Amino acid sequence: MRLTCTARVPAFAGALALTAAAAAPADAAVSGRVADRTLGYGEQVVVRGAAQPGERVALQYRAADAGIWSPVATATAGPEGRYRLAVALSRSGHIRVATAMPTATATATAPEAFAAPLAATSLGQIRVAAHLTTRAARLNVAAGRTARVRGTLRRVRAGRTVALQARVGTRWRTVDRDRTDRAGRFALATVARRSADMRLRFAGDALNAATTKRIGRLRAFRRSFASWYGPGFYGARTACGQTFTAGIMGVAHKTLPCGTRVTFRKGDRIVRARVVDRGPFVAGREFDLSPAVKAALGFGSTGPVWVAV
Repeated sequence: MRLTCTARVPAFAGALALTAAAAAPADAAVSGRVADRTLGYGEQVVVRGAAQPGERVALQYRAADAGIWSPVATATAGPEGRYRLAVALSRSGHIRVATAMPTATATATAPEAFAAPLAATSLGQIRVAAHLTTRAARLNVAAGRTARVRGTLRRVRAGRTVALQARVGTRWRTVDRDRTDRAGRFALATVARRSADMRLRFAGDALNAATTKRIGRLRAFRRSFASWYGPGFYGARTACGQTFTAGIMGVAHKTLPCGTRVTFRKGDRIVRARVVDRGPFVAGREFDLSPAVKAALGFGSTGPVWVAV
């Protein structure tokens, strides 16, 4: 029978850590293989290997900025000598597997009760990405106004740098940076000059590997003037090659490429549509809205509307 033990790294593991042991000899009696060395925050590192049948095996962890090994999970090798160990990690570090004689109080859920290892095999470094979350994001703003993003970086520690980035062409450009406070919180802001895809970026440190989080599109709205069209055009082919219907979520524009996504705002209503036709050909009007876009916006026949491309 193969036995498996899965555990989480206890918050108090440092206090129960084992003193670092000398490197294991080449003929150590325990072997191990890591399934994945790059993990998301809180994901499990999984180790499979071989030891003597019935032998107790411990997975030990050492933080990248520490010099001590902490036992975090244990298992007993099955009749064929195979074992599996798994533990969720929230920070980068090194791991090894070891055989050890348990103390009188050792249990599967209390691996810290094991004595110093008899033999140990290093399995190298594990990189665990940081975890970015957003608490508030104000990304729909008038051009020239300030867009804001607030969030938290885990693991929680003060002084870690988080960047707000905008995509310009095919590259990401940093528009603001902030350092986390003691609760891991950050606040970022940028003046909305133009619409752009946005993301958060943490470059990585000794605690965690680099990570990014897409947070949506910053829409810099400007005032425009629009009209609508429909009756008399139903069933006709548009300049972009589509069949015009009352239900199509599309607009006409003189120069924007066919298929361009355009976001309209009127009051509290926000509607996204694509350019499907050319027009309007009346001075002072920039967009012609289809009946479906007109209805979704609560738009009249002609008038001002806020638009972001």
